[in-house]
Amino acid sequence: MDFAGNFEVWLRGGLFFGLLCLFLLAESLFPRRRKTLKITGRWFTNISMTVISNFCVRLIEPVTAMAAAAYAIKADWGVLNQVSLHPALEFLIAFILLDLAIYIQHVATHKIPFLWRLHKVHHSDRDIDTTTALRFHPVEIILSMIYKSAIILLLGPALLAVLIFEIVLNGCAMFNHSNLKLPLPFDRLLRLIIVTPDMHRVHHSVHDQETNANYGFNLSLWDRLFGTYVAQPKDGHTHMNIGLNAYQSESPARLGWSLWLPFTKKTD
Repeated sequence: MDFAGNFEVWLRGGLFFGLLCLFLLAESLFPRRRKTLKITGRWFTNISMTVISNFCVRLIEPVTAMAAAAYAIKADWGVLNQVSLHPALEFLIAFILLDLAIYIQHVATHKIPFLWRLHKVHHSDRDIDTTTALRFHPVEIILSMIYKSAIILLLGPALLAVLIFEIVLNGCAMFNHSNLKLPLPFDRLLRLIIVTPDMHRVHHSVHDQETNANYGFNLSLWDRLFGTYVAQPKDGHTHMNIGLNAYQSESPARLGWSLWLPFTKKTD
């Protein structure tokens, strides 16, 4: 691996670990909800899922966002490589379109049965905190990386734009999955731009009409624009049930159960 590759890995890894610790500390000091399950089993499972997923991604090293961006530049692929724009404008366009692509992907994981089988591993978590942002099935992560790489090849964004987008996306995912209590006026202001914990928590409700809302991970405008925005859960943040109705047990806190869930016969 060359210097640039090493720098990217250490930068992203350092920021990931730092933000993870920051949000875990913040939500422990200012919790929004009381936990349903003990954190030990959940945290072990959720963190193990991201370790396994990252190992799997390393096995398909050429099919990553940064590798796709580098190849698009080298091969002169992608729309943005065919036009001459100011770097700041090109960055803004790339960031917005990549975020839109992630929104579309998230909607697809709820609407396409095969993808939902994988994505429901994320939704089966019966509590929602920072570690829930790490809880994605390895197969879903691999498919997500392939999809993202294809979008990048079509778009042709700069390497820096992709790197910053990946860092911001990971950071925002940990932030909006956190069990952090924000002052309500600040939440109302902040969610005009980005997805807040209260906004995304609605998406993890057991009620289908709420699960199929608030798909955004970063920018909040897509849910408002496409009519998938729900401001608050009908049961309130304190009393709402998190997860899926079919899996209201301690099973989702187990790693083996979570990895095997997409391959079971149950389709709820």
